[in-house]
Amino acid sequence: MTDERLRDADPFDPSIVVRLDGAEQTLLEEIMSTDRVIHPWRRRLVTAVAAAAVLIAVLAVSVIVRLRAPEDHAATPATPAISTGRWSPVALKAAERNPRLLIDEPGWVAKTVYGFAEKNGTIGFVKGERNLEMNWYPADAYEDYRLDRKEVSKPEPGQIPGWSGDVYTYNASDFALQLKPRDGVFVELRTGGKWNRAEFDRVLTHVVQVDVETWLEALPPEIVTPGRADEAAAKVLTGVPIPPKFDRSKIEALGANDPYQFGAQVMALVGCGWIAEFERARRAGDTEAVNRAKAALSSSRKWKVLNDMNAEGDYPEVFWEYADRATSGRDPGGYQQALGC
Repeated sequence: MTDERLRDADPFDPSIVVRLDGAEQTLLEEIMSTDRVIHPWRRRLVTAVAAAAVLIAVLAVSVIVRLRAPEDHAATPATPAISTGRWSPVALKAAERNPRLLIDEPGWVAKTVYGFAEKNGTIGFVKGERNLEMNWYPADAYEDYRLDRKEVSKPEPGQIPGWSGDVYTYNASDFALQLKPRDGVFVELRTGGKWNRAEFDRVLTHVVQVDVETWLEALPPEIVTPGRADEAAAKVLTGVPIPPKFDRSKIEALGANDPYQFGAQVMALVGCGWIAEFERARRAGDTEAVNRAKAALSSSRKWKVLNDMNAEGDYPEVFWEYADRATSGRDPGGYQQALGC
């Protein structure tokens, strides 16, 4: 596997953001990408406009909201009582913990969603040849991120309605707004595609913070929220041998994810389980269990979920690389971080 493929797949453990101190996290980001933060299992970049349009049509729906933006002095909007019973308690709790930002302007669609199970997550919006990605992290990492971004450029004042921060300029079409910590998190909004500073500032005036139900309703139907996780996992796991001690309760705890990210995280539970079982059995001299683990890992190239994902990103290639290492007798060391265990 080439270094480029590993970098494109970028399958590091998303919980690292929480476990590492700010300085180490910043260093990790710089190692994983020379110019910007790379996120777990990022898809291949689609540069052709036609291809992008097809992908957006499949994954996204408009997330236009007509709400009054909070005043500058206002706190996070209160979460109204939800009596419909549509959303599971886990989904509601996850949504309550994240900043719940949407773009209140026609044409923006949610393309990428993952995280939301902790104080970190991502939602990416696309409109034409522009995208705007919103990433949030624990508030205690803010100072380290701020110091890192000061190496990019001198900070300039910036804001979305009701929430101020600093804008950093990477180049003439690449900007980041780092919002100040609030409610235990801080948010960074980063551009991609064809932007200029005036257009970035204009779009920022349309970024609004919404209540839990509005945010959940705005997610495309393809997004797997905790309440939909069991049903989605059943489809993902069709034809996939389940490793011993597989903990299905971890599936609902994955937060909200687009189909690709959800598939990658479920496959991480499976792949990590089988490789761990393979190593345990090998150490114990349990030949039968070794052979069973080898057979399961060898069959992974036939799993529908991985083959479906392979057209969109490189996580399956990383998975197969470590499965092959184990089944061929090579050391699969580092699989935990590579697969996202």
